[in-house]
Amino acid sequence: MKPSTKTILIPVGSIVAALILNAAIIALTGRDPVAVFRKMLGTTLASPYGQGQVLFRMTTLVCTGLAVALPFRLRLFNIGAQGQLILGAFAAALTGAMLPEGLWPALTITLPILAAMTAGALWGALAGVLKTAFGVSEVISTIMLNFIAEGIAGYLLTRHFALASTVHTAPIRAAAEIPTFWNLAGWFRSSPANLSLLLALLAALLFYLLIFKSRFGFEMRSAGLRPEAAARAGINPAMHALTAMALGGAAAGLAAANLVLGYKHFYEAGMVGQAGFTGIAAALLAGAHPLWVTVSAGFLALLEYGGLAVNAYVPKDIFMVMEAVTILLVVSFSALGAGKR
Repeated sequence: MKPSTKTILIPVGSIVAALILNAAIIALTGRDPVAVFRKMLGTTLASPYGQGQVLFRMTTLVCTGLAVALPFRLRLFNIGAQGQLILGAFAAALTGAMLPEGLWPALTITLPILAAMTAGALWGALAGVLKTAFGVSEVISTIMLNFIAEGIAGYLLTRHFALASTVHTAPIRAAAEIPTFWNLAGWFRSSPANLSLLLALLAALLFYLLIFKSRFGFEMRSAGLRPEAAARAGINPAMHALTAMALGGAAAGLAAANLVLGYKHFYEAGMVGQAGFTGIAAALLAGAHPLWVTVSAGFLALLEYGGLAVNAYVPKDIFMVMEAVTILLVVSFSALGAGKR
């Protein structure tokens, strides 16, 4: 079987197998699986509001999925997208709230986004420095940095930046808000889906071009596959590892454009949910391919909102099980395929 065919068949087969397993679990609860899935699709893909909710969640997951996918190409496992997103969202909210009046309109949106990406990139680069300079496993460092980021944001919020009697910062300037599709064109009725979706898709395209269509990306992949051979060829594996972690952090920070500028318009405790960790699932399901991340993010967003939509019929946790089973099957089938080569 060709590698390209296998790349498609493994996730598709895993999703089908997970659907069958979830149908069996739903049946054990006494519900009709067909009716539940029909209800889920009816409230998501068949509803303008549901479509918008799926696209809104997908936007964040594309960014956090890219944060994992790029370092994965260098055999680096960035589990720190959660912390990178938290600090990025916090930086975007503070920048957006502190913008001076009368600033050029393009800058009022650009500056908070750049602040978010810079915060995420610096936090990702810190894990890269720990890896390249001190040999600290990026898995351990990014996990710990998630806790540190959450603690830093929580302390600064509650002690310095939260409005009185609230758990959120001051709202950003109105000019810094990214318009929703509903307000702009009347699409996806009253949903929070906004133009930051285009930024996420553009980031996926740029990551694809960087990884597969540029000399820098070739060197990056070479450094990940054979670091010793790459070093003998004049490639600096440490530099590429540091760059990949920084770019991954910047991608996670970009998700703040969706959550802060396009939706909440301030930073609030707990607002990012578990998006950073779900991004890991999106990257694994996509085989760490930037363009496929957009598809896997859409699928996971569908499960996430679909589970909420049918929560009155079956526990939404069942769809979390489906998500986890899908990833386990993808990893297992990939390992079996590699073992047969």
